[in-house]
Amino acid sequence: MDAVRVALLREVLAGTEWLGVTRRFAGVLRASVARQDSGLLLVGTERYEPWHLAAHLQDEAAWSGLPPLAPTLVRHEVRADDPAHLSVGLGRLAAAGRGETLLVVAPEEAGAGLLERVDDVRRAGATVLALGGEDGCGALSSLAHELLTVPTDGEVGLDTVQHLVSAAAGENTVPGVRGGRRWRDRLARVADRLVAPPPERW
Repeated sequence: MDAVRVALLREVLAGTEWLGVTRRFAGVLRASVARQDSGLLLVGTERYEPWHLAAHLQDEAAWSGLPPLAPTLVRHEVRADDPAHLSVGLGRLAAAGRGETLLVVAPEEAGAGLLERVDDVRRAGATVLALGGEDGCGALSSLAHELLTVPTDGEVGLDTVQHLVSAAAGENTVPGVRGGRRWRDRLARVADRLVAPPPERW
């Protein structure tokens, strides 16, 4: 989802709680990685891999000039022929510690093995954030320093909330300017590129 579509989505959701809730969660995420400057670990459940969120955060890290926002996607299953950026297994969580941030995305209930690893990460001193559906956040609520729960039958789904969180995490807000002038500038640049004629081919 590009910046223009995110802006349109925000217009649709204006007046609901979701813009404020996702911005607050994104602010905690951004502050955590910026303060600790050690990168972000991103993991899903056994049945759900948040690769789409990983891609959006990678983009936001580049656009915002905040490299630690680019996540390392931690996967439950890694094959020998997977490329390097998809070859980080659960063993990486065992090495996590103070100064690191772990974001867990759980649309459904996380298994006991993952919960145990998340507990170990927290005990080692890392900051734990959790984002998921009502069914997935139950056990995580006692492990996460910050939690964002998406109701199963609510007005927005987990995919939409992930888009809002990733976009908000990449915003460069200017103190004292409501809404953030830099965000509007970036949106204007993207819109200009979308309507510009294609370059001539020689």
